[in-house]
Amino acid sequence: MPSPPVGPFAAKAKPTTSTFNGATDTITKGDLQGHTSVTGTLRYSDSRKFKSGFEGVLIQVPASGTVLTQGDVLYRTGTETAYLMRGSLPAWRSFEAGMEDGEDIRQLETALRDLGYFDYEPDDHFSWATTSAIMKWQKELDMPQTGTIPLGRVVFTSGDMRVGTVTARLGDRVAADTELYDVTSTTQVVDANIKLSDQKLAVVGTTVTIKLPDAKTTTGTITSVGTPTEKSSGSGSGSGSGSGSGSGSGSSDSKERVIPVTVTLADASATANFQEVSVTVDLPSEKRAGVLSVPVGALLALSTNQYGVEIVESNGTTRKVPVTIGLFAGGRVEVSGEGISEGQRVVVPQT
Repeated sequence: MPSPPVGPFAAKAKPTTSTFNGATDTITKGDLQGHTSVTGTLRYSDSRKFKSGFEGVLIQVPASGTVLTQGDVLYRTGTETAYLMRGSLPAWRSFEAGMEDGEDIRQLETALRDLGYFDYEPDDHFSWATTSAIMKWQKELDMPQTGTIPLGRVVFTSGDMRVGTVTARLGDRVAADTELYDVTSTTQVVDANIKLSDQKLAVVGTTVTIKLPDAKTTTGTITSVGTPTEKSSGSGSGSGSGSGSGSGSGSSDSKERVIPVTVTLADASATANFQEVSVTVDLPSEKRAGVLSVPVGALLALSTNQYGVEIVESNGTTRKVPVTIGLFAGGRVEVSGEGISEGQRVVVPQT
């Protein structure tokens, strides 16, 4: 076998190039929005006790979860029945011919009109038209057609009511002012407590993100901010994304001052399958505009106090570049430094 050529005719050895073929992501330029997370409670608003206006033996109460609307029976005793009508003023007197004019008369006539019994423009005067409408309503419900309504027969509420826990049972002898069941509105809200140190985040009109128990998210708006109050350990604690290490949390056995906020949901149907549950509320905090960022997983610890990223060159080779980090938000981190530019690829953990 002939020997390979030597000297000037020998082939020069080609350098070997190692190319990277693992997982990468891109350095992007844009806005980063940090957030602070707090625990909240999804619940139905306007919780209160519903009480009897009559005495007697209870023969009908609505079941828990029932939504009561205008015209519905609220409860029934052996001799009396209470009905729901729409209005913001509570009933405080009987309705009958000759009564003094008042806004409650207008409210009654409006409700009777909405139910289809009053044919005229509602006003503050109890007239023959009011008597006629009451009698039509009484006839429809198979009640004695007296044209009058005793105090307690009608209960006015500003909206529909949702029945919660029913405390009274059929057969109970109840007196006036006896608690029958819990009611709420049909609107769900989220209550949360914000630490006093984060009070700048508690602003009416702020849009927040709500994480539900089924891992889905929805949005809402802060519609109420309360005065600072004292809560026991854990209340109002949360974690946030921001500069430096990016997250922090805290809780203590001692009491702390917090600011209660109420969030109104943007989409009521998103929480229709839940009643009262714990949720996470993400409030927008620090923001960076027009910055470079990489996935958090792209960060490398080059030394004790120095972070870096591994850049993948166009020829497939890689080099480690030190970076200065800024805001952590949404799984990304703000980076800056020499040799860093938009569009470059960086090494990220293989998934």
